[in-house]
Amino acid sequence: MNGRLVKWEAAKIHVLTHALHYGSGVFEGMRVYPTKQGPAVFRLDDHIKRLFRSASFYSMKIPFSEQELIEAAVEVVRENKLDSGYIRPIAFYGYGVMGLSPDGAPVEAAIAAWPWGSYLGEEGLVKGIRCKISSWRRIDPKTLPTQAKACGNYLNSILAKTEALRAGFDEAIMLNLKGKVAECSGENIFMVKKERLVTPPADAGVLEGITRDSVIRIAEAFGLKVFEKNIKKNEVFSADELFLTGTAAEVTPVREVDGRKIGSGGRGPITEKLQKKYFEVVRGEETRYRDWLTFVSRTQ
Repeated sequence: MNGRLVKWEAAKIHVLTHALHYGSGVFEGMRVYPTKQGPAVFRLDDHIKRLFRSASFYSMKIPFSEQELIEAAVEVVRENKLDSGYIRPIAFYGYGVMGLSPDGAPVEAAIAAWPWGSYLGEEGLVKGIRCKISSWRRIDPKTLPTQAKACGNYLNSILAKTEALRAGFDEAIMLNLKGKVAECSGENIFMVKKERLVTPPADAGVLEGITRDSVIRIAEAFGLKVFEKNIKKNEVFSADELFLTGTAAEVTPVREVDGRKIGSGGRGPITEKLQKKYFEVVRGEETRYRDWLTFVSRTQ
C-alpha cells in the first residue's frame, strides 16, 4: 500500500477519500496459478499497462512506474505464500479535497492478493451457467470511457448483476444503447455459430479484456475464425454455443439465457476445447505462451 507492505487489517483509507465519494479510481484483476515451476501470474505486464491506460483517462498520475507495480505484485504474492489466487491492483484519488474535481487530491496505489476460486463456480465451468438479459443497458462510450477499467463504471455492473441474482440467474448479459449485445456485468461474451467465434467489437461499449484477447489468440492458433461484430439479442438465443471470458470467470460456458437453452444446454465442444487450452496455458503446460507468465520465486 503506497510503496510498503502492510498487514491486511491495517490497509485503511480516510472516509473522505475522493474515490469513495466519486468512484475516481482504476483497478485490475489478475490471477496467479500453480505451475510445475512454482506460482505464476498470468499476463501481469499487460494488466499493469492497462491500469496505466485507464488512469490516463482521468489524468491520474500513478506515483510508481509500471515496473515498480509489477515487482510489487510479485512481492505481495510471495509474501502471502500464494500458489493460486486473485490479485487486485488499484489506484485512486485519495483524501485531500472534496468536490468533483480531483485536483489537489493525492493519487494512492495498493495491491492486494488472496485465495479465490472460480468466480462463477466450479460447477459452472463444466455444466455452464444461466444468464439473464439485463433491463439495465451497458454504459455508452460517449458517456464514460468504457475502455477504462474505472471504479465508477461498475455501478452499472452492480445494477445488472444484482438484478440477475435476485431473479435466480448466475450472471447478466447487458445490451448497449443500440440494443446490441455488449458484455456481461464483469465478463466479455463470445458466441459460437457454425464453428466461428463472434464477439462484440470495442465500439459496442465493451472493455477489451485481456482474457478476451488471450482466447482470441488461442482460437486463431487452432485455426478458428474470430469475428468482432455487433450481435443482436435474438442471435444469442440461436447460438450453437455461448461462453464468457474474464480474469475472475476464466472461460465459463453459458447453458441458458432467459430460460432458453443454448445449443445442447451444456458446455459445447469448441468452448471445452478453448477452455482446456486456456487452463493449460495459465498453468504453464503450453510452451507457446510461456511469455504470458511471470513466475514468482519463493525467495528474493
